[in-house]
Amino acid sequence: MNPSYQKIWTTVNAIPPGKVASYGQVADLAGLPGRARLVGKSLGFVPEGQSVAWHRVLRSNGQLAFPKGSEQALKQTGLLQEENVVVLNHRVKLAEFQWQPDLGELLFTLKY
Repeated sequence: MNPSYQKIWTTVNAIPPGKVASYGQVADLAGLPGRARLVGKSLGFVPEGQSVAWHRVLRSNGQLAFPKGSEQALKQTGLLQEENVVVLNHRVKLAEFQWQPDLGELLFTLKY
């Protein structure tokens, strides 16, 4: 298993309900700058029985990464809406819902 995956999963699980982050933002916060694609790849390798809040991770423009109308996109939309995140036309307004952690929150939640 890629050792970076656990850092990514821990970072994704630190995103609070009702907030989202981009793949690049997760990579940066996990100490893997420039590795946005690795974030996406790692979310496809979460071990069975481990819970990762994958639905809170979006493209840098706020768009869902799954094709519009696909089963995965519908599931992600539903999970986000359950957390009161507004998804309109396959997109989330990052200005309103993007996670902006302060240093204290990062130090408290991101313990690798």
